[in-house]
Amino acid sequence: MMRPVLSFAKPMLRLVVLLAALLAALPAAAFDTRARAAWVYDLTTQTVLLEKNADVALPPASMSKLMTLNLLFEALREGRVTMDTTFAVSTRAKQMGGSTMFLNEMDRPSVRDLMQGIVINSGNDACVVVAEGLAGTEEAFAQRMTERARQLGMRHSTFANASGWPHPNQRMSMHDLGILAVRLITQFPEYYPLFAETQFNYKNRAPANAHNRNPLLKISAADWRADGLKTGHTEEAGYGLVGSAVMGERRIVFVISGLSSEAERAQESEAIANWAFRQFVLKTVAEKDTRLAQAPVWLGKEKTVDLVPAADVRMLLPAGAGPGVTAEAVYDAPLTAPVAAGTQVGRLEISVPGFDAPRMVPLVAATDIAPGGFVTRFTAAAERLFARAMAMTASS
Repeated sequence: MMRPVLSFAKPMLRLVVLLAALLAALPAAAFDTRARAAWVYDLTTQTVLLEKNADVALPPASMSKLMTLNLLFEALREGRVTMDTTFAVSTRAKQMGGSTMFLNEMDRPSVRDLMQGIVINSGNDACVVVAEGLAGTEEAFAQRMTERARQLGMRHSTFANASGWPHPNQRMSMHDLGILAVRLITQFPEYYPLFAETQFNYKNRAPANAHNRNPLLKISAADWRADGLKTGHTEEAGYGLVGSAVMGERRIVFVISGLSSEAERAQESEAIANWAFRQFVLKTVAEKDTRLAQAPVWLGKEKTVDLVPAADVRMLLPAGAGPGVTAEAVYDAPLTAPVAAGTQVGRLEISVPGFDAPRMVPLVAATDIAPGGFVTRFTAAAERLFARAMAMTASS
């Protein structure tokens, strides 16, 4: 692969200079979280902003209820249940300790009730009801949770129960919880608004436990708002949160665990959201169909073809990173005619200070390049023969 250093056309040079000027006054700042483990992700640009012990399997507490909800959402989508389907409540479910929605064996809660009970009340009893209703036993449901986690790429998750009740085999990494949160947001938009609901009191039984514990839902930030997803707390896990917030066209997802108190969890969550939104800027660094490179073409009517992005290239840049952003066009050379317009023939590698891996952007041919005629082929053959002769002469 040839890796010619990218030489921007004048319009692109102006864009880079302007971008650097816009960011020059904003100091770049890292975030040193107090959480034991953390993962922060910009969903809009699919950029990981922060990782701390993100792939370590830790006790997830009630944050693992998100996996129970995922399996319930999948059952809804597949038509195995509806929002009005009711489930029986076993004695085992009724006897669950910790946070509950105060179910008893006489109740027949609907799927809608149970979803609210899990998200808002963090009901351990509701999780057992869902598990038994979908899989017969909680043990069978937990096995399915583990299998499904593997299928979804969650490599550091195992489940022993549906609720997050402390167990040595109940483990998730912050990265895995982030993968799950992104899935719930993007794949189940019809159910996601549930995570922003703040109150649910099943049959008026739990006034003291009727409030959503997500501290970010109570914050009225001037420029961003939170709308999910789930808190967690046990003595072993500490205080944690799977959160998501929106500012303009950007959405962030973050997971933190191991905080020492509810107050520290609230403070750290708000600080992470402020940092993620205000220390990074979404910019268009290359516009659609802008020539970013030229590739030589072998046996074509034209000797070169322009390489362009097929869509605007939008990136999240750390504040103050403009001068350090570099780009490189990578392509096989020469291309062989015919070349069809819109065909990917290379890539643009954009390296941004503060991010480990470069951003890869496909580059496509801007125009059709038809095969050359007899003269083109004859000239190319002659040039190749001449080059071989010169090489033989030089080596003799």
